[in-house]
Order: sequence, then structure tokens, then C-alpha cells
Amino acid sequence: MAFSSNSDGGAMSDMNIIPLADVMLVLLVIFMMTAPIPSYPIDIDLPQRSLTPPVNPQDPPEPIRLRIDQSGTIFWNDSPTPMSALRNMMEAEVERDVNNQPTLEIDVNDQAEYGTLAKVLAIARNAQMQKIGFVKK
Repeated sequence: MAFSSNSDGGAMSDMNIIPLADVMLVLLVIFMMTAPIPSYPIDIDLPQRSLTPPVNPQDPPEPIRLRIDQSGTIFWNDSPTPMSALRNMMEAEVERDVNNQPTLEIDVNDQAEYGTLAKVLAIARNAQMQKIGFVKK
């Protein structure tokens, strides 16, 4: 086994890049430590402390079961309901007792269009429904 040595006394033409890599890694770490982390503000409505807590309802109303099937048909407590009638029905439920609203339980088929659910949620928000939940059967 023979090793070659640069015994002819000529200049060595290979560049040693180890010190260059070390300097580049140190600079990378410095830039990573000094770079500002971008932050984006998120507006969140947190509940505020109340001096008079609300009284718990003694008899909560029966929940409203709202089902959206694969074809986009909406069922209000197992009876088909057009989208145009939902807002009036939700407002009527809210007006019965504003402080003791029924829970709106939404069951959506996996194959239903998202647009139908988005419209139902917008209608519920505009009707001032406060208790909205999702159920999966």
C-alpha cells in the first residue's frame, strides 16, 4: 500500500474548506439568534369577569337537532326544513327566553357540502343563537 506525499516540493492545489464551513455555521447561528420572529396578532374575545354571575336555568329547554344530509337537505328535529325558514325558526327559539336558549346540535354528513354548513352557521349567528354544538352519530 503506497501513500503519495507531496515530496516534489510543489504548491498544494487542494483548498481546505473546513475553516470556511466553521465560519459559515457560526454566522448562521448568529443570524438565527438575532433575526426577529414574525408575529401576527390574533383577536380573541375572552370572557370578562362578572360581579353578578348568571343564574343557572333550572329546566333547560330541549335541544334542537339540526341535521344536514349528503344532498344538502336540512332537517329541523327530523322534519325537512328549507334554508329560507331557518332564520325565522331560530329567532323564534331565541325570543322565547333569551337567557335560557336551547342548544343547537348540528349533525353533518361527511359528504355534505361545506357551503351549506357555512350558511347554517351564519344564519345561527345572525339569529343570536349562543349555544351551538356539533354531534356525530
